[in-house]
Amino acid sequence: MLYGRSAEQERLARLLAEACAGRSGALLLRGEAGIGKTALLDWLAGTAAAQAHGETTGEGREVRVLRVTGVEPEADLAFGGLVQLLWPVQDRLNALPAPQAAALRAILGTGREQRGPDRFLTGLAVLTVLAELAEDGPLLCLVDDAQWLDRATAEALLFAARRLAAEGVAMVLAGRDDDGFTAPGIPELPLRRLNFEDSSRLLADRGRAPALHSQIITESAGNPLALIEFDAARSDQPHQHAPLPVADRVSSAFRARIGGLPERTRLMMLIAAAEGRGDLPLLLRASELLGVDLGDLAEAERTGLMYVMDGAVTFRHPLIASATYQGAVLARRIAVHRALAEAATDPDCRARHLLAVATGPDQEAALELAAAAGRARGRTAYAAASGLFGQAARLTTDPRQRASWLAEAAALALAAGHAAQADRLAEEAVELADGLADDPAAGARVASVRAAVAFELGDRNEAAHGLLARAGNAAPNSAPPESSGLLRTAAAYGWLAGDADAVRTAAARLATAVGADDPLVEGLERLCEDDAEHGLPLLTHFLEGRPDPSGPRDADEAAQAVRMLALTCGLLLGDDEAAHALASAEVRRCRSQALIGQLPYALDVLAQTHLLAGHHRNAEAAVTEAEEIARDTGMRRRLVRLGAVRARMAAIEGDARRVRELAAATPPALRTGVDCALVLLDLGLGDFGSALSRLDAPPPGPDRYTWLSLSTAADQIEAAVRLGQPERAEEALRHCESWARATTAPWAQAVALRCRALIDDRPEPYAQALHLHEKGGRPFERARTELLYGEWLRRARRPNEARDVLRSALATFERLRAEPWVGRAAAELRAAGERRVAARVPAENPIDRLTPQELQVVRLARGGSSSREIAAQLFLSRRTVEHHLYKAYPKLGVGSRRELARLDLG
Repeated sequence: MLYGRSAEQERLARLLAEACAGRSGALLLRGEAGIGKTALLDWLAGTAAAQAHGETTGEGREVRVLRVTGVEPEADLAFGGLVQLLWPVQDRLNALPAPQAAALRAILGTGREQRGPDRFLTGLAVLTVLAELAEDGPLLCLVDDAQWLDRATAEALLFAARRLAAEGVAMVLAGRDDDGFTAPGIPELPLRRLNFEDSSRLLADRGRAPALHSQIITESAGNPLALIEFDAARSDQPHQHAPLPVADRVSSAFRARIGGLPERTRLMMLIAAAEGRGDLPLLLRASELLGVDLGDLAEAERTGLMYVMDGAVTFRHPLIASATYQGAVLARRIAVHRALAEAATDPDCRARHLLAVATGPDQEAALELAAAAGRARGRTAYAAASGLFGQAARLTTDPRQRASWLAEAAALALAAGHAAQADRLAEEAVELADGLADDPAAGARVASVRAAVAFELGDRNEAAHGLLARAGNAAPNSAPPESSGLLRTAAAYGWLAGDADAVRTAAARLATAVGADDPLVEGLERLCEDDAEHGLPLLTHFLEGRPDPSGPRDADEAAQAVRMLALTCGLLLGDDEAAHALASAEVRRCRSQALIGQLPYALDVLAQTHLLAGHHRNAEAAVTEAEEIARDTGMRRRLVRLGAVRARMAAIEGDARRVRELAAATPPALRTGVDCALVLLDLGLGDFGSALSRLDAPPPGPDRYTWLSLSTAADQIEAAVRLGQPERAEEALRHCESWARATTAPWAQAVALRCRALIDDRPEPYAQALHLHEKGGRPFERARTELLYGEWLRRARRPNEARDVLRSALATFERLRAEPWVGRAAAELRAAGERRVAARVPAENPIDRLTPQELQVVRLARGGSSSREIAAQLFLSRRTVEHHLYKAYPKLGVGSRRELARLDLG
C-alpha cells in the first residue's frame, strides 16, 4: 500500500495505458533518497503484471517488463547498466540492422563484429531493440537509481527515450535530485514528502500507536524510508530531532544497526557493498580469501538488511550499502578490494578494484586501468574510457604515459560531449608535454587534442595558434614529420575562425620548413590575400583529390576541421550542384554507417544547398532533423549554429520576428550567418540604410568568402545604390567581381553583372546576367536580377519588356513565398502598366501539408525503401516510420506506397 501517491500513480497508470494503446512515452521520477521512487516502480511493475491477467482493465494483454538498477560502484563500468537491461533479450538482436546488432553484441560480449566509431549508434540500437520487443505487445522499461548508471548506458537510454513515438513503449526512470543526473527533453515528476495525514496512515498501518506519531513524523520530515526506519529502531534507539539532512539521519540509523551485528557479518556485508553488483560467485571467492562465507550473512538477512536470492546478493536499500561501506575503516576497505581484485575473472572488474586499493603511484594498476579504458573506447563508451585513462594517468610512474593518457582522456571527454572536462584534462596534458621536448610525436598528439577542445569551446583562434606554436619555426626542410599535419589543421582552424594571419603563417611554414605542396592550405592562403583567381582553382584541385566519401572516416579528431572545411568547399566555389552532391554523399554515408554524431553538420550543409536551390521545404526538413539529433545527443553548440539557414529562409519570406528571434538567440561569435540574414531582411523591407550599416564593407579575411558573405556583398551593393551612395559599394563590387571571375558558376557571374549594372546604370549587364541565369542555379538571385532589370526598363519607358521580366520575377517570388519581394515585384508591374496584378498564392503543393519528418519518410518510401530501412536511415523505430506514413497518406490523398509513385514530391 502506498500512501500519498495517488496523483503519481495516476500519472504512471496513464503512461502505461498509452503504451498499451500503441503510443510511447518517457518519464523521470525525481526525489531524495528514501522518498519512494523504487516503491512506485514496483507498483507500476505490479500493475503491468495485474493487467496481463485482466485484473485492472478486464483485458488480458501481457506487458513485458525490462528493468535495470544503477549501482554506485559500477558508475564507471562502461555499459554495465545496458548489459543488465538487455541480457535477457539478446536473442532479439538478429532482427536489428547489422551495425546496430554489432554495437550491442560488442557490449554484451556475444559477437566478434567490430562496432562503428559513433557513440550514439548504441542509443539507436537500444531504440530499435525496444521497438522490436514492443512488436509482441506493450513494453515497460524501468530504470531505477539512474544517477548511478554508467554514463554510456545513461546516454543510450536517454537517446532512445527522446525518440520514442509510436512503438508502444513506456520508459520510467527514477533518480535522486541531488546527484547531478539530468535528462533534458524528458518530462519530470518530482516526488514530495508525505504530509502529516499520510505519514500517520503509514505509521498506523505498521501498528504504531497514534500518540507516538508526531515525534516520528517530525524526525522523518515526511520521508517514507525515514518513517519506516525510525519507527523500526524506536524501541531500542530512540531518535531525537537533529539538524541533519534526513538521508544522513537514515544512514546514521543504518550504521547503528549494522554496528550491532557480528563482526563476520559486517565483513561479509562490506564485501557485498564493495563489489556492488551482487555477483554471488565473485563474493564467495573473495570471502574465502578473507576467511568468511555465505553463512555469515544470515543475521543480515534475518534483520531485513539484505536478501540472497536467485544467485544475487541485494541490499534492501542503497543507503544500507553506503552505510556499510562508509562505516568501515580504510584498511578494512582496502583489504576487501584487494581480495575482490584477486578473485575477479573480468578484467574490467579487476581494474576497478585495483584502483580502490591504490593509495599512491602504482604502475600495475595504471596499466590495467589503461587496458580497461581501451576496451571501453572500443565499445564507444567514451565518457567511461576518459575517466579510466585519467585515473591511469594519475597512477602511472611514467611521465610520457601520463601525458599520453591525459591527452587521450581529453579527446574522449570531447567525443562524449563534455568539453569543460576535456579542457581541464588537455591543460594538464599540455603542461606535461612541454617537458617532453625529445618526443615530438607525443607533443603533437597533445597539441592536436588541445586545439580540438579549444575549437569546440568556441576559442577558434586559440585552436589555430596552439598548433602553430607546437609546430614551431623549423629550418627549411627540417621539420619533424608531425609538423605537416599540425600546420594543415592549424590552417583549417584559422580559416574557420576567420584568422587570416594564422592561415598565412601555416601556409608559409608548410612551404619552407616542411617543403610540402598542399592545395588546400595554399588555396586558403590565396583567398586570404583576396586572390580568388588563384585560390579557387587550388581548392577545386583539393576537392578532386579527396578520397571516396563513401569510405571509412579517419577517426583522428585533428582531421575533423579539414573534413568540415572540405564539406563547405563546394559552396565556397559557387558550384552548388557539386556541393549538394558532396553533402548528400556525406549524409548517406553517415546514415549507412550510423554515424549519428557527425550527421548534423552534414545535414546543415545539405540544408544550405537546398535553400540556395529554392527548395525551402527540403531545407527545413534537413535542418529540423539536424536540430532533433543535436538536441537528442546533447550537441548544444551545433544546435545554435543551425540557426543561419532558418534565418536566411525567414529573411527571404519576410518573417522579421523569426529572424530577430534567431539573432537574439545566437552568440556574437556565431552571428555572421544571422547578421547576413538581417541585411537581406532589411533590403527586402526597403530599409536600405540599416542594410548597409550592418555590414558596411565585406568582412576581412576568410569571412568574406563564406557563402552568406558572398551573397551579402550583392545586398550591400544594392542598398548603397538605392541610397544614392554608390561609392560605399566599391569594395564590395571589386570583391564580388573578383570572386565571380575565378569561379565557373554561371549564377555567380550573373550576380556580378547585376551589381555592375546597378553601379553603371546600364542595361547591357542585366541582359548578359539573365542569359547566364538561364543556365540554372539560385532562382532567388535570378528573380532579383529580373526585378532590378524590370525596374530599369520601366524607368527607360520600355514597359512591354519590363512587364515580361517582372512577371517572371513575381512568379518566382510567389513560389518561394518571398512576401516582401512579391510586393515589390507586384508594385513594379502595376507601375509598368499591368492592369491586373494580384499576388497569387501558389497552387498548393501536397508536400506543404506534411511535417518535415513526414516529408523525409514519404520521400524514402516513394524511393522503394522499406519501413525498416527508413528507420535505420532516419534513426527512428519502424513503428514511428509507419506512424508517419499513416499520418501522411490522407494529407497526400493516397492510400498506399504504390500510389506515392505518381506524386511529385520535389
